[in-house]
Amino acid sequence: MAGRDHGGERRAVRASLAVTTLLCIAEAVGGYWTNSLALASDAAHMLGDVAALALTLFALWMGSRPASASKTFGYYRAEILAALLNGVVLWVVVVFILLEAWRRLGEPPPVAAGGMLAIAVVGLVVNLIVAHRLHGHAAHSLNLRGAYLHVLSDALGSVGALAAALVIMVTGWMAADTIASAAIAVLILKSSWSLVREAVDVLMEAVPAHVDLETVQSVLEAVAGTLEVHDLHVWSLTTGRCALSAHAVVDGTVAGDDILATMAAICAREFHIDHVTIQLEQQNRRAEEPVH
Repeated sequence: MAGRDHGGERRAVRASLAVTTLLCIAEAVGGYWTNSLALASDAAHMLGDVAALALTLFALWMGSRPASASKTFGYYRAEILAALLNGVVLWVVVVFILLEAWRRLGEPPPVAAGGMLAIAVVGLVVNLIVAHRLHGHAAHSLNLRGAYLHVLSDALGSVGALAAALVIMVTGWMAADTIASAAIAVLILKSSWSLVREAVDVLMEAVPAHVDLETVQSVLEAVAGTLEVHDLHVWSLTTGRCALSAHAVVDGTVAGDDILATMAAICAREFHIDHVTIQLEQQNRRAEEPVH
């Protein structure tokens, strides 16, 4: 796909996976040691990140496989499926965090705030480094954006754990840990919603957000020799790769090849649609078709 560095994407994900795995283990141990739900929640979320990054790496490999006789568009949708699964995993994590937060809210257990603060600072720094590494690729792939949102949510979780640790150290209010974990869960839910929605739109072959179907139709109908455009469909194969199919009624005054070339150029230049299939219909032939 034009504009994408697949080798760079894979290197970024591999490095992020290694660092995130180590941090997940550290936060899980730290959450147990300090009795902090905020840290344990962040560790659980980070475990989801480890799975998400591994899935992202697998999807990048699948998406690079060539088309075949049975998979004529290749494996582009593997990235979208990975993005959808990443979003759903985030929602499951949110449910578990909120249930545990509700259980602890009535009687907050003691928390070792000093250790919690140290681990949260380390987690924040590592998450910001990983997020920076993935940020440059997130705009080109919904799959990479899913991984990026996982890591960014972890960074927010580390901020929440850090803030809760400071509150406990200053005031001794243990409920701050529980409240921070619930806030983390809400932030995770908010960041994952758009990811799931976009993945579902691609799988349902919805019109891409940047494309106005009526505008596409009017622009194509303005091509010389074209009378009408109908049965127009635009959808996403994967992030950044759109397809269009349509029927165009022509009057015969302009060569069909010239009309097709002009329409394909317009679709690529003005709407970033690079896979165009248009069937031409002669005006007199269409008029002779029986009405059903």
